[in-house]
Amino acid sequence: MIWESFGSAALGLVLSWAALRSLADRLPTPRAVYLTGVLGALFGAFLTHSALGPGHVLATLIGAVSVGAVTLSLLIRPRGRRLTRSAAAQ
Repeated sequence: MIWESFGSAALGLVLSWAALRSLADRLPTPRAVYLTGVLGALFGAFLTHSALGPGHVLATLIGAVSVGAVTLSLLIRPRGRRLTRSAAAQ
């Protein structure tokens, strides 16, 4: 279990680095991106390990990458458009 945690944290860092490298202008600060990637991957590993049980290391790491990528995708901001308040909120 400890190696799955280290592996998923490392994969979360790699995902965060790749996201920052390709989408730096559309993401918040690098610190927030790295933190989100690692925590998302750790949560994905925990979730997959809880569902499948011990002995499924590869599936656990795939679950970690999947959830880490989803959490990182939630940080992406729209390109070029400024977000404005709706008429109802004003």
